[in-house]
Amino acid sequence: MMKHLFSVAGREALAALLRRRPLLAFDFDGTLAPIVPRPCDARIPRAVALQLERLARRLPVAIVTGRAVADLRGRLGFEPRFVVGSHGAEDVTDAAAAEALTRRLDPLRGRIEAHGGAIDAAGVFVEDKGASIALHYRLAPDRERARAAIDALQLTDDPALSLFSGKMVENVVAAGAPDKAEAVRSLVARASCDSAFFAGDDVNDEPVFVAAPPHWLTVRIGRDDPHSRARFFLDSPAEMAVALQTMIDELDDTHRA
Repeated sequence: MMKHLFSVAGREALAALLRRRPLLAFDFDGTLAPIVPRPCDARIPRAVALQLERLARRLPVAIVTGRAVADLRGRLGFEPRFVVGSHGAEDVTDAAAAEALTRRLDPLRGRIEAHGGAIDAAGVFVEDKGASIALHYRLAPDRERARAAIDALQLTDDPALSLFSGKMVENVVAAGAPDKAEAVRSLVARASCDSAFFAGDDVNDEPVFVAAPPHWLTVRIGRDDPHSRARFFLDSPAEMAVALQTMIDELDDTHRA
């Protein structure tokens, strides 16, 4: 059962974690940036970017997102130490691996091109991120028709693909591609940390929640999924600003002590 991060238990857990000098890792859409009708409009609020910039001077900060790394860079407003894209499949420190995962989606690209007319007519927006492909239907006028157009691609019947749903989106990566849990574990090691804070809001963040050791702190944005394996929750991205300020204040108190 998730507890609110600002509960007594949540504040105590956060203070204990920060004393360990953890990696701070965040999803982007729906976590740091509010969900918007058009993904191209998403940005981190300026106040939140400034808080993240302050934290990044003191602890390793990572963004682990479903977006492509190149798409994300201009939306942050600060420079994190690490950025991993495509749900864990795009690590800029291993360009060869990301390129291989990108090529493995070429057969799907061919099917999308062959079904292009039906996909467009159904109001499905195809976002090709290289190492992953997202099929958005948030703006589709008829969501059942949009789902039918996506189903016609036979994504679940292709063993070369891994498919997971999000908020009005179907995400596709190559089978066996690293997920966010693998990405965060790798970043913890690369940052020479022994623990992590991770916040996310969607199905593709659950692998991190499930795999996190007890001394990590995991936060889901939203309490709408009673089955989430996150330890704590925040009600909305708006509360993230309060959480970040709490981290800054706690680090300041520890430094003064």
